[in-house]
Amino acid sequence: MSAWDELTGQQAAIASLREAAADPQAMTHSWLITGPPGSGRSNLAFAFATTLLQGTTTGTEAAHTAALVAARTHPDLAVLATDRVIIAIEEVRRLVSQSQFSPSIAPYRVIVIEDADRMTERTSNVLLKALEEPPPRTVWILCAPSAADLIPTIRSRVRTVRLRVPSVAEVAELLVQRDGIDPVLAERAARESQTHIGMALRLATDEDARSRRARTLTLALGVQSVSGAVLAAEQLVAIAADDAKAFTAEREEEERAAALRSLGVEPGGPVPAALRASLKALEEDQKRRATRSVRDGIDRALVDLMSLHRDVLLLQLGAGLELVNEAIRGELEVAARDRSPELSLEALDAIAVARRRIEGNTPPLLALEAMLITASGRVPALGSHS
Repeated sequence: MSAWDELTGQQAAIASLREAAADPQAMTHSWLITGPPGSGRSNLAFAFATTLLQGTTTGTEAAHTAALVAARTHPDLAVLATDRVIIAIEEVRRLVSQSQFSPSIAPYRVIVIEDADRMTERTSNVLLKALEEPPPRTVWILCAPSAADLIPTIRSRVRTVRLRVPSVAEVAELLVQRDGIDPVLAERAARESQTHIGMALRLATDEDARSRRARTLTLALGVQSVSGAVLAAEQLVAIAADDAKAFTAEREEEERAAALRSLGVEPGGPVPAALRASLKALEEDQKRRATRSVRDGIDRALVDLMSLHRDVLLLQLGAGLELVNEAIRGELEVAARDRSPELSLEALDAIAVARRRIEGNTPPLLALEAMLITASGRVPALGSHS
């Protein structure tokens, strides 16, 4: 299966990029790939990068290039991917410097910036200078949820490729064909992830992740009082922390082992004092990533809660549409009888407000408490949603 084959439901975007890669005269040197989380922005970016770096090669040589791109070790590929809240200006400056060099073995030098929406305006202006006058054989590929997440001057200098939200059936088929997931489990994971491909794979392969999601929904359905909302909020934060720890623990251990190998330290052996600063820097990066991972975990929980109240509302209105949480239809039907459609709408509004507040650095626990109190109908929804 090639890199292009993993991009389920994105035939129009794939055709556009392949056509550009095949025609140097029509090639644009600055691209922006947009789409909702889980739609495959990064996968598309690296599939495009692979095609550009392969050039006219075929067979073993093309396969070798694809392997280097997959490992992010190709000499003409530069990647900026961050787990932090923002992309540092120094990181972009380093990329801009690299962009001025001619490619060493490939037709192009390709630079990929994942989550380009995490650049501040000042950092974006550093990148803008490179986009205004790009070297003839350098290609920039930016990824962001929406073009509106970037400053207007950058949007005017890139060619945008928009990804669509894949269907449940398309994501399920990908999990079955690519990862060998049981079709029934793949369909459920695709539905409950709301077609987020990465999350669907995690739900399909990690029973603990499925359990944590189920606990999140159960907690929200069980809130009956203000004190109950406060306790539930605390438990939701704990679940998100557990989820983040499970998601990053294996990766952090692999990073530490790789760092020790690169420093020449035997597994289990003492770390010389002169090398401790390098490990300290890695640990600091991991701590920052852990903070971001917890916040992302809380946001995923809020997305799951939105699906919960959306399902309840559909049942209340008799819409006849498919439920995201079909596996707990019985509990949803009870909730639909016990509350009004107005309360379901207020709950959806409260979740949207909580997401904005957390994005604005409100302590997650406070935002979740306010959301759960409103969603349970214990207090009226705030008219201002501030």
